[in-house]
Amino acid sequence: MNGPLEALGDVYAALAATAPLELAANAFTAAAIVLAGRNNVHTWWTGVVGTALFGLLFAQNRLYADVALQVFFIVTGLIGWWKWLRGQEGAPLPVTHAGAASLLWIVPLGFGATAAYGAMLHHFTNAYAPFIDSAVLVFSVIGQLLMMQRRVENWGFWLLVNTIATPLYFSRGLHLTAILYAGFWINALVSWRNWHKLAAPQPSLENIRP
Repeated sequence: MNGPLEALGDVYAALAATAPLELAANAFTAAAIVLAGRNNVHTWWTGVVGTALFGLLFAQNRLYADVALQVFFIVTGLIGWWKWLRGQEGAPLPVTHAGAASLLWIVPLGFGATAAYGAMLHHFTNAYAPFIDSAVLVFSVIGQLLMMQRRVENWGFWLLVNTIATPLYFSRGLHLTAILYAGFWINALVSWRNWHKLAAPQPSLENIRP
């Protein structure tokens, strides 16, 4: 009977010990991800704030690939914000599919870039779990670029990223972040289904929430 209660107590203790920076970063990022799943343009500015805070957090934990990733997210977040609002000849961008031909070269490129960047971190830095950390970076970049274009398939890459990132962050003592990334995994699965409906049978401006 005490097993589940003790486990909940451990989780509560871990959350109570969470640094304010991690709490703030996760709050903004959680809001951004939920908004993205709802195809809401406000995902971008909340995401920019969250990723800036995460950049500071990951630097403190020597997750350098993730620091670089947060810088990328800030820049692409600002671009994505504009593209969703005005990216189709001044009109909001509709939800569409990426297409099999694009995915056939994107996926192998992602694995190759993961290996190359992971090797660089392994040889030239003191990064923790460089190849795993690099996989989070590379496939997050791919997911972000597809999301900027409002492609349905971005959620498949976010599922992969969340699967890798959850145990990685837990191993570094970022317990709240790990728990939220597990929640993001579920959100990505639901959002993938939601966006698929928005794109079918043919995307239209009616599918876009301001």
